[in-house]
Amino acid sequence: MQYSFASRAETLLSSPLRSIRELAKRDSFISLAEELPAEELFPLTSLAEAANDVLAADRRSLQYGEAEGYGPLREWLSHDWRRRKKLSMPPDQILLTTGTQQAIDLLVRIYVDPGDCVLVENPTSPGLLQVLRLQGARIIAVEGDENGMLPDNLAALIKAHRPKLLFAAPNFTNPTGVKWSLERRREVLQLCASHELLIVEDDSVGDLHFPQGSSIPSPLPSLMSLEEFQGTNVLYIGSFSKTIAPALRTGWAAGNRTLIEMMTAVKQMADWQSSMLNQRLLHHLLDSRHFRLDEHILMLNREYGTRLKLMVELLKRSAWKDTAYAVPEGGMFLWVRLPEGLNGDALLKASVRKGVAFLPGSMCSPGETADECIRLNFTHPGRDELLLGMNLISEAIMEFTARS
Repeated sequence: MQYSFASRAETLLSSPLRSIRELAKRDSFISLAEELPAEELFPLTSLAEAANDVLAADRRSLQYGEAEGYGPLREWLSHDWRRRKKLSMPPDQILLTTGTQQAIDLLVRIYVDPGDCVLVENPTSPGLLQVLRLQGARIIAVEGDENGMLPDNLAALIKAHRPKLLFAAPNFTNPTGVKWSLERRREVLQLCASHELLIVEDDSVGDLHFPQGSSIPSPLPSLMSLEEFQGTNVLYIGSFSKTIAPALRTGWAAGNRTLIEMMTAVKQMADWQSSMLNQRLLHHLLDSRHFRLDEHILMLNREYGTRLKLMVELLKRSAWKDTAYAVPEGGMFLWVRLPEGLNGDALLKASVRKGVAFLPGSMCSPGETADECIRLNFTHPGRDELLLGMNLISEAIMEFTARS
């Protein structure tokens, strides 16, 4: 049978990320491409104890639950955000989702019609671009610098295109790792509020903030926490995938009650609810006297900070001498501009043949402005894998350099 897919679906079938994920299943293959945390840092013992306790205590853990998500976990999030992030968001304005990606997908389904303009950072998350393209959105890139999105460029684009949404990740933007300055956060928030433009704030990696010296810097406030009436112009999304474990598939969307109700309605059509067992397990873990999320995050940040330093040291070797990068204070990625004339997609093909992959910049931009860049993940590979993977990419770069 000849299947007739929607034209927008072709972008999914042609994605290089599909090929990279298939290659990454090979034992000898090293992937610096994916958005993965380190398996060896998962709290396995605590998760196993929580699973046993939850299953032994209540068979309803295996039953259907409410579409909004497990009530006690939403209450825990509300309390934790108030304590750690100065966010005042009641539980009934929080929807639990199957990760951040689903939160984005649900919102786009209810808010964006084909042809609508949506603003994104340039570069931005490849997963976000895939969702927007599948919905048929017109994707407009907003330029930025080391302090975040440029307000003048944003203002001009709002005036020219009258967009429906702005997607932003002020805490360690994917893929650049940029942390927006406080001034820039306030400027963007004020500008969007004056035009009644909804901001979707992705804080998926905001807790991955690395030590500077002997302490971890205090995080800057989220866009939502800076609002006079929190949840008016900002939808706050994120997940536990980067801090606890991706397989729990538990994320959230928090914001205006009407938005959350609409997202909940479409979620009921999509999958009815995210896993009640996983949500109960996660709540039991977070509420346990034997597990401290703050201490766990501190451990992650120390280890990931060490891996980032190792990657930066490797970038000082001769093969990388003509590259450019800024060392992030947190997140999962290092964004590297390759030597002039070297294309990220071409380098990927050569590197894959050597047994290593990264994400080419072309997947992180709606245009061609990032083709000479690559995204390197430093959180997933162990230190030995990181060393070997970077050396293999170095060999590929030197081969290109020798030909030119």
